[in-house]
Amino acid sequence: MRSRKRAAPPPRPARASEPVQQSISPQTDELEIFLVATPGLEDALCAEARAKDFEQAAVVPGGVTVKGRWPEVWRANLEIRGATRVLARIGSFRAMHLAQLDKRARKFPWREFLRADVPVKVEATCRASRIYHSGAAAQRIKTAIREELGAPISAEAALVVKVRIEDDLCTISIDTSGESLHKRGHKQEIGKAPMRETMASLFLGACGFDGKEPVLDPMCGSGTFVIEAAEIAMGLKPGRSREFPFQFLKGFDEKAWRAMRDSGTAVVPASRYYGSDHDAGAIRMSKSNAERAGVSEYIDFQQLDVREIAPPEGRPGLVIVNPPYGARIGDRKPLTDLHAALGDVFISRFSGWRIGLITADAALAKATGLPFAPPSAPIAHGGLSVRLFQTGRLK
Repeated sequence: MRSRKRAAPPPRPARASEPVQQSISPQTDELEIFLVATPGLEDALCAEARAKDFEQAAVVPGGVTVKGRWPEVWRANLEIRGATRVLARIGSFRAMHLAQLDKRARKFPWREFLRADVPVKVEATCRASRIYHSGAAAQRIKTAIREELGAPISAEAALVVKVRIEDDLCTISIDTSGESLHKRGHKQEIGKAPMRETMASLFLGACGFDGKEPVLDPMCGSGTFVIEAAEIAMGLKPGRSREFPFQFLKGFDEKAWRAMRDSGTAVVPASRYYGSDHDAGAIRMSKSNAERAGVSEYIDFQQLDVREIAPPEGRPGLVIVNPPYGARIGDRKPLTDLHAALGDVFISRFSGWRIGLITADAALAKATGLPFAPPSAPIAHGGLSVRLFQTGRLK
């Protein structure tokens, strides 16, 4: 019996609202700029983008979109404290199968954005599309860049082209950040389970910190919270000390970038910042990190047990703390006792201060006895899901 050949499904027509191929003119067109967020902190990141006058900031799955030309891409990397990285979306086209992807990728205007002498890495993801093999999709893009532009392809390249194929729409972006933006270039010494600078800055913002009040961290580890607080108060740009892959794109204006990076003057903060820890090594690390960040003049670090901490002289401010929790340590009773001790100290000594506590365990927050408001939504941190618990001013 002769077997029947199965008819191929008819191609899906391009949607009227989405052109077959669309690319951005580097000189004249606005880009869609995607700020990647830590899951759970998208709203806080959007609030920061709006406060820093980025246009049309909107929360989307995975982060925040804003609009702007290339200088705004630079500024996002330089000034946004809470973003993990910044992607510039440079074009899109529909592709129903690999042959079509290959053809349209070869017609994409790569040389308007990339340089032939700069190595490129390509990463691809596929979702709900007829092209479902991300490796095969990445290979087509690599071939197009190598053969049409002449740029070398390297898995170790700092400049990354990201390809997302979703519902048969292929979107091309450039990762303009490279290393995660939490790597400011100052915190070279870290302890166990460190808080990332990007998260710390957004937690400070969520607690209402505006740079005008003192901040105290009684379990400061490598000093992240108080260093971030001092930088915010001084008006220091978080990306001031590092390089970015966008500096190796076609048409990059080094003179304009240097003028942007070096603009502004650090101000003397209105308050001091305080970090303590029971571990002498943590205090040593914190001091070194603060020195590299250029904020050590305004931070006091002390080796203290949490039961020894006391509010500094002057007006009250914010206590923010990321104490150990069960998944990080394992033995529950000492953790409960530690949180109870923290609560006793805050209630008895820190009248007028607000408390912000980050934990993965609501029972530990309850053990403090502090009058917390309902916590934040879950936030991804180190493979765990944590929440921010806050009080108003303590009586």
